Amino acid sequence: MSATSSTLLIRTDSSAQIGTGHARRCLALAKAWQTTGGRVLLAAAELNGSIEERFRNEGCEIFRITAVAGSSADARQAAKLALGGNATWVVVDGYQFEPLYIQEVKRAGLRVMAIDDDARFEHYCSDVVLNQNVCANEAQYPRRETYTRLLLGPEFVLLRPEFLAASRRREFSGGVRNILLTMGGSDPENVTMKVMDALPELGADIETAIVVGAANRHYEKLCERGKHLPARFRFERDPADMPGLMRSADLAISAAGSTCWELAFMGVPALLIVLATNQEAIANALDERGIAINLGWHAELSAKRIADSVLQVQQDKERLRDMSRRGQDLIDGKGAARVVQHLQNIL
Repeated sequence: MSATSSTLLIRTDSSAQIGTGHARRCLALAKAWQTTGGRVLLAAAELNGSIEERFRNEGCEIFRITAVAGSSADARQAAKLALGGNATWVVVDGYQFEPLYIQEVKRAGLRVMAIDDDARFEHYCSDVVLNQNVCANEAQYPRRETYTRLLLGPEFVLLRPEFLAASRRREFSGGVRNILLTMGGSDPENVTMKVMDALPELGADIETAIVVGAANRHYEKLCERGKHLPARFRFERDPADMPGLMRSADLAISAAGSTCWELAFMGVPALLIVLATNQEAIANALDERGIAINLGWHAELSAKRIADSVLQVQQDKERLRDMSRRGQDLIDGKGAARVVQHLQNIL
């Protein structure tokens, strides 16, 4: 079935505390839906300014949820918006959307897909559960409705359109000279600062691009700290060309969130730092597959440990090439299109 004239309503949020990962992957889904001729509505209680602008620029219609996020009143507002827009699907992405929320939306006669990361709920009642993580498996969802379909694993990774248009070609000729540092859209614990303190130990020939996300509240502190560092670096604040930054990087130091899939797609070897409990399994799985190196929980890391890890891998060109190849083999960029096809086939 074609998505022509059909409508998708996305319910997600972004903020300094929530981060921007949920909204960014929903944008990838929105673009895939639009590619097949469909219309996209975004309903949000909280929305970072740059994220809102991006959705608007991509032709999505935006509506505000005035109720407490994740509440029954929120669900009723979202359902009303979906019905008013003749939506064929409602997609929810966020830890605040518990089973009772989804049941409320479904009582309005709507189909629901829940984007999930860690099978945290005891029961799943959505029509579809999407878990794009490499460690996702059916055994994580023993308590689900008989009608609930599972879309599991990296073949369903939602990549933003700018990545799909980017060149993935890579060369490793001189070890590590350019590092990309990215701790996600918000970095509430300011782990970026700790990694910055490791940079002087890496040598004068290392250039580091430090990404400061759209919802990061620590930019002024980072700038002040940077005044006292002898290392070569530059800040990239909410960059428009993230694929370009990744393509230029020989190595990334990254949070173990959704950025992992973008780095793997672009073939960037990565040192991963766990910022939240839902990132632990991702970091472990990518380490086991030889795609990235898991440095562990951020609170247990020192600047010296981070620097030593970079120095250990930076001249191992064969390992870097292997990590790059394995990452690109894992993520082919067709995940969003596959998800849209599944949703359309259910209609």
